[in-house]
Amino acid sequence: LWKGREMEVKKLSISWQFLIVLVLILQILSALDFDPYRVLGVSRTASQADIKKAYKKLAREWHPDKNKDPGAEDKFIQISKAYEILSNEEKRSHYDHYGDAGENQGHQKQQREYRFRHFHENFYFDEPFFHFPFNSERRDSIDEKYLLHFSHYVNEVVPDSFKKPYLIKITSDWCFSCIHIEPVWKEVVQELEGLGVGIGVVHAGYERRLAHHLGAHSTPAILGIINGKISFFHNAVVRENLRQFVESLLPGNLVEKVTDKNYVRFLSGWQQENKPRVLLFDQMPVVPLLYKLTAFAYKDYLSFGYVYVGLRGAEEMTRQYNVNVYAPTILIFKEHIHKPADVIQARGMKKQVIDDFITQNKYLLAARLTSQKLFHELCPVKRSLRQRKYCVVLLTAEATKMSKPFEAFLSFALANTQDTVRFVHVYSDRQQEFASTLLPDSDTFHGKSAVSILERRNTAGRVVYKTLEDPWTGSESNKFILLGYLDQLRKDPALLSSEAVLPDLTDELAPIFLLRWLYSASDYISDSWDSIFHSNWREMMPLLSLVFSALFILFGTVIIQAFSDSNEERESSPPDKEEAHEKTGKTEPSFTKEPSSKIPKKGFVEVTELTDVTYTSNLVRLRPGHINVVLILSSCLHFSFLSLDKHREWLEYLLEFAQDVAPIPNQYDKHFMERDYTGYVLALNGHKKYFCLFKPQKTVEEEEAMGSCSDLDSSLHLGESRGKSSSGLGSRPIKGKLSKLSLWMERLLEGSLQRFYIPSWPELD
Repeated sequence: LWKGREMEVKKLSISWQFLIVLVLILQILSALDFDPYRVLGVSRTASQADIKKAYKKLAREWHPDKNKDPGAEDKFIQISKAYEILSNEEKRSHYDHYGDAGENQGHQKQQREYRFRHFHENFYFDEPFFHFPFNSERRDSIDEKYLLHFSHYVNEVVPDSFKKPYLIKITSDWCFSCIHIEPVWKEVVQELEGLGVGIGVVHAGYERRLAHHLGAHSTPAILGIINGKISFFHNAVVRENLRQFVESLLPGNLVEKVTDKNYVRFLSGWQQENKPRVLLFDQMPVVPLLYKLTAFAYKDYLSFGYVYVGLRGAEEMTRQYNVNVYAPTILIFKEHIHKPADVIQARGMKKQVIDDFITQNKYLLAARLTSQKLFHELCPVKRSLRQRKYCVVLLTAEATKMSKPFEAFLSFALANTQDTVRFVHVYSDRQQEFASTLLPDSDTFHGKSAVSILERRNTAGRVVYKTLEDPWTGSESNKFILLGYLDQLRKDPALLSSEAVLPDLTDELAPIFLLRWLYSASDYISDSWDSIFHSNWREMMPLLSLVFSALFILFGTVIIQAFSDSNEERESSPPDKEEAHEKTGKTEPSFTKEPSSKIPKKGFVEVTELTDVTYTSNLVRLRPGHINVVLILSSCLHFSFLSLDKHREWLEYLLEFAQDVAPIPNQYDKHFMERDYTGYVLALNGHKKYFCLFKPQKTVEEEEAMGSCSDLDSSLHLGESRGKSSSGLGSRPIKGKLSKLSLWMERLLEGSLQRFYIPSWPELD
């Protein structure tokens, strides 16, 4: 049985070997049959413009995102490969002579050998899964040193993207398209990494959090990161497109085109920007990508210009600075624009050579301290006795041109040969606190320049220093005294006898808030515009949902407001007949108008009079949970809600159930009708058959008029004159009677008022 199973495995293995050999033969035949001219539909004598035009047309037609044909992806890959061969003159010439592009032959041979050599290693019949070549460790080993993790991306890649752009590929297992772009990706990585572009690879299967953070929802995907901002690559994966994509990530104003007309202005900008100027002379009509990447890396320290020597208008510069136009030349200018501070010239400059050259010339000879960051770099804190760094600071007034004291200070700095001494200057009117700390209190230096030698002791601002006794005029005696101090300082550091704590420098070159806001708004608008047309729609769904929700709420509010305003205007405009009646009836007393005919305005609560018509609906059949609040007013008021003349008996029937609160007088008493109920408020619960009573409190005048006796019957038997005064109390302002009504209403809503229950509601006749 075991031998029979072994024979079956051998037969199956031979069958798989034969199948793979057949597949490889078909691939070789298809590769030999590949004709880039036929794929693009152009002749062998076609120009680059015709080839590019045909490629763009076919790429739009066969792009997998737009063409749903099953063979669209393979067709698109063939089109991209054909364009990659024909757009490169060297590859095109090699194909015309030998029938192939002459690239990746060793890689293809190695790949075929790998497949044959590792056939039995890639298929395990006694395990549940097969190990296919496109999922093997061979392909992962190519990108192994570029693999990114989330913490590495956040802590290193994003901060480093402010110095160089990053090109990142998103890949995964079982990704056929990832295999197709590997040769192009490998070639581009080798080229761009040598120019200073950061490379990264994210495996979406193992780093799902990072892939989701980058916004990659499918593989393969290629994106660029610069200044912490992510941009996706959307074109065909060919070398030229990827190179142009990286170049498009860089800001457009990194390198200024310089000619004989503007070179003086460009070189003179050192005083305003406080940066050295770098000029590259080359024969290429466009700025090389290596130079752009260098300009981006050192944009905070130097300003870069480019001179195209093949263009007429650069002869004066090349002659003045003695530039060899047949080799790339880089000149660095500092304070003197007529003579470069340093020069480098070589064919095929490498990035490391340029970086070393730029690093040695990052600062001016006597740079101006414009920020605390620059102060830390130029005047570092002392770390040990062997790492002492002294700063010679010139405190001077701001001037449009170099003054005599500054020129003398600059010439002294140029002649300096000590590595431990750095020369800087400060505009005393811009950094007043800094300057006043180093200057003595006397008026000797008022309006004049001064020189101080200082050494920083810690990052908190503590320094030891010595200021020259006399103002700095640039005379020979000043230079001799300063030179003597520097020589003495090498032997005796105790020369710096003064000690102080310097305040932080203000950032002179920082843009104002409005400009920062405009820059941020511009970046946000450009990012949104790019996202609308290129980003994955799944990423845009939250933003689109928010926008449409806001628009829906806005338009809904406007429409509702428009309808409500029109209804109010229609209701508030009475008929012409009523207007005429009001005009003619202006002289009539106000009590002739019926309150019920008035239409309540917006914001007011409509109150109806409690009559025999509204009694049943508003009280007897009132729904559970509703309370009817009744305000009792006398008939002499125009806005009475319960007429005492008509329904006094109904009111007193209710008050009989609240004798302890509102005792009812004897009806046979002669003062029976003089009882004033004005200001009484009843809260009636029609469903549960109870009510709450508000009784207005008497003022001091009422108590004097009614008498000090607390018994109600005695107050009613005060005589004719007192009764007349009592009856007059009902006409006093109702506002005074209801002064405590708000507190009563609060207790009513709290449910803390006393309730008086009745067996049934009486009839209101």
